Amino acid sequence: MAAATYTDRSLATLLRALQSGSDEKDVSRLLGSAITLLTLLSNPLNVSLLTSQLLSAPSIWQRPDGLRTTIRILSIFSSAAKNFVQLEDSPNADRKFPTKRGLAREEWAIAVVKGADDRSPRWRHLCVLAGLLLGFEGRGEQSISKSLRRKLEYAMVKAVNLALQEGEASNELAGNSIGMMLSHVFDLLNDTEKTNLNNDLLLPILVHAPLFSKEGLQYGYFLSTIDSDVVQRGGMKFDWSPKSSTYVQCQRMATGPLIASLGSLSRLTAFCVESVPNAHLLSTMITDLSAFTRSLCVQWRQNKLSEIDIMEESMYLSDESLRSTIPLLWRVLQSTMFAVVVVLRSLLGRVLGDNRISADGAPFMAIQTLRILRNLYFISSRLGANNFSQYTFVFLTAIDILSQFPVQAEAFLREIRSSSAGGIPQHPLDRCLDLYFLNTTEHFTTVLSPELNEELLVGAAIPYLGLGSDQRLLEIFESAHSVMLAVLSAPQNSDLLAKHVHPYIDVLFRVFPQNLSARQFRMAVKTLIRISSPPSPISERQPLLPSTILELVRFQLESASPALMQQSAGPPAPGLSEENPKFFEQPPLSKQSVFVLTLIDALPFLPINQLEDWLPIVAESLNMIEYANQLHTCRQRFWDVLSNGEMDVDRAALCVAWWGTRGGRDMVLFGRDHQAEGPFMSGALGEASKL
Repeated sequence: MAAATYTDRSLATLLRALQSGSDEKDVSRLLGSAITLLTLLSNPLNVSLLTSQLLSAPSIWQRPDGLRTTIRILSIFSSAAKNFVQLEDSPNADRKFPTKRGLAREEWAIAVVKGADDRSPRWRHLCVLAGLLLGFEGRGEQSISKSLRRKLEYAMVKAVNLALQEGEASNELAGNSIGMMLSHVFDLLNDTEKTNLNNDLLLPILVHAPLFSKEGLQYGYFLSTIDSDVVQRGGMKFDWSPKSSTYVQCQRMATGPLIASLGSLSRLTAFCVESVPNAHLLSTMITDLSAFTRSLCVQWRQNKLSEIDIMEESMYLSDESLRSTIPLLWRVLQSTMFAVVVVLRSLLGRVLGDNRISADGAPFMAIQTLRILRNLYFISSRLGANNFSQYTFVFLTAIDILSQFPVQAEAFLREIRSSSAGGIPQHPLDRCLDLYFLNTTEHFTTVLSPELNEELLVGAAIPYLGLGSDQRLLEIFESAHSVMLAVLSAPQNSDLLAKHVHPYIDVLFRVFPQNLSARQFRMAVKTLIRISSPPSPISERQPLLPSTILELVRFQLESASPALMQQSAGPPAPGLSEENPKFFEQPPLSKQSVFVLTLIDALPFLPINQLEDWLPIVAESLNMIEYANQLHTCRQRFWDVLSNGEMDVDRAALCVAWWGTRGGRDMVLFGRDHQAEGPFMSGALGEASKL
């Protein structure tokens, strides 16, 4: 009796506070008791009454704290369900309240659901339904019967659809709440209920909530507002204080319900993209994504932080900024990029497999996807998104789709070409966009005409090829060389090869190793040998070009330093190591050993008549290496080239004969000076032989 009196008094106090519009702090304090009351009330009418008041009370909903209010009400029902289960499953546990109760678990759940009545809008009913599902089933344990769970799932989906159909989502708080709460319980819904969602109405809400709403990313405008709080202190250092208003705002946004739920929201959006019947909505969605990422990139440019190269941050940013404020900003941007890519992954899967998308829809989707990735490249290039499999899939799939439409591909490449043609831009963001252009156009060399290859690709790459050492530009230098090699390798570009091969070779030797890595140098020479050897058309006009290139390498070898080179810190340019990953897995090398390895790498591509001349020359070059560990690396690579299948049949036969009967083995392993003086009959014994 005492317990019933206590709960009745507590209920009456809470209801009065909710109805009277008490002070916000008082209501906040009293809401904490709502969890206990919901758990202990034994009268189903009181349970329903309290639920109804929590969903409609003016003191809660007249001045809501955005989604935090929604989350708090949802948490009340979720925590109450968890407590109810604990009270029933652990009757002997120590607790403040009596264990005797008048409602069974499912009776209590039904009483709570009945409280979601006409006094409150339908979207608030999701607080009850989602809370019960999370409280009962969110831990992966079956706490309620399958029948009740199916009823809750059905009610959840029905409430979502009715709220959307009745236009409640036009209110931003309602729309944001629908998307967020559904994303929290989406994995708990069975497949049948998932297919019953009204995806046509749900998809626009899911796109708007995290990207455009006030509690979301606000079109990216928060990036430009940060600029006013980035101030210069103590010489060259810039500081973005943790006490600044923009950091507090950014922190509140990052910990807010929407941004904290970006992962689950993006998965729900991806599901809608795969399931939405109206394909026209996909065009609208990707246009919205493109507009958002464009705004995000523009706002970043207006921030002082965008003027600082990543390799110079320790020089120009304060320690406090590097330790606290900057990492938070990049976590928000990283989450944004991943969320967008997850949605694009499902979109392109739909483009590939859905014949309801019109013929002109595929190139439009591909172009918009590549625009979005370009706008996000200031994030992905910093975070190394090439290691993110879904990003790689989206990037390459969009390129493959657009490659089928040369006219649209040309228009897109002209659109994103560098604004500072013939030079290197000063702003780090512009250089970042140039890097994206080079990495993207590399995949279109076989689609474009020779004239366009020269105008767009060669013209964009040349400014980056021959400049001095600058660690900030190492990655983009490597990409420029990759583009040049891709252009020269394209079968329709034989005239371009004849025109540019000699100037490019000069540049290649001039820039190595200052701003070109050993990996890229070896690949470049190997590619030049391959494309200048038969059956390439240029081999008829310049048959000695492969030997000329190798002779230049051998000439450089004679004066090369045996000291170890510093390895570049930049990541590999895309596509460089796809052919043979082990090809580049080498210990630290000297310039001398790199030149020897370059000669060895080129052997499988030389014409047979020139290969016969170069085998002993390359073997002799091994003797110029001074250090044993590097000599071992080069000998091992020589043996791999001869034995692991890189040679074709005719070249392999020549190499076997040279190795076995023409002194090749002794030249490689012992050097020319250790070979026995001859001539001897084949199979004869040397003078020192004990036989």
